[in-house]
Amino acid sequence: MGGGTVLVIGGSGFLSGTVARAAVASGDTVAVVTRGRRPAPSGAHPFVADRHDRESFAAAVDSALALAGGRFDLVVDAIAFTPEDARQDVELFSDTTNRLVLVSTDFVYDPGKRRFPQREDDADYLADGYGGRKRAAEEVLVAAGTDALPWVVVRPGHIYGPGSELGCLPPVGRDPELLGRLRRHEQIELLGGGHFLQQPVFVGDLVRVVLELGRVDPSRCVGGVLNVAGPRIVESVEYYRLVARELGVDLAVTELPVDSYARAHPEKESFICHRFYDLARLAATGVRLPDTPLATGLREHVRSLIEA
Repeated sequence: MGGGTVLVIGGSGFLSGTVARAAVASGDTVAVVTRGRRPAPSGAHPFVADRHDRESFAAAVDSALALAGGRFDLVVDAIAFTPEDARQDVELFSDTTNRLVLVSTDFVYDPGKRRFPQREDDADYLADGYGGRKRAAEEVLVAAGTDALPWVVVRPGHIYGPGSELGCLPPVGRDPELLGRLRRHEQIELLGGGHFLQQPVFVGDLVRVVLELGRVDPSRCVGGVLNVAGPRIVESVEYYRLVARELGVDLAVTELPVDSYARAHPEKESFICHRFYDLARLAATGVRLPDTPLATGLREHVRSLIEA
């Protein structure tokens, strides 16, 4: 593996930065287009532009394309949040890349109409909000076809690992104070007592899947929309219990009633459901499925925050 040309859109964030670092480590020539607010990963070639400035973004992509010798082996768009972003991908990368992997989200699924394990082809989708916009971005690629732009969409669930904050369930999600609160033996308030089922995916596993999808036979993945999730389905409270165990403390949980929280926070509806997935389509591509045990990945995540 390695030796190809990879462009990462948004290459300095949690997921995108991890993609860029992994591609550099594998021997790829890596370009990243970022807004320049954080340093680009070591070894990557940074090009600074905001994708909402269409002219400067197109110029940055042209410069990255010149670095790649006129064609990318893989483009990873980790920050396509709207259909306009996806249309930009179609415009700029048709006939200039061998593969586009667009990172979507499991939040596209309507939380009130899920089927378990949720499949990609038997689903009801949100039409509004973050999940609705992500679904609309997917639909742009579906409508464009794959002749000029061989695309793949991945839908990860909760992503954890070094580079992010801990927490998978409201109101303690991505909480920078979580480790301190656990050390002080505070009660951790979890929605529904933490009994919603989840399938968290370690960021290193997700990144490996993304990069492998850039290299497998196109007949196995191009035009595919693929769930990506970790190897184990757990109650959300188990996630927090494992974090507490890494600190050598006991987890004390207070149950937050679901109905009242849902009424007060309609914007959190996509968290208020079980989140576990059928991975048959991903397995059929031939990539190695995510396999980092949750305890192992959380140990690495906790230690990265302690050492930061």
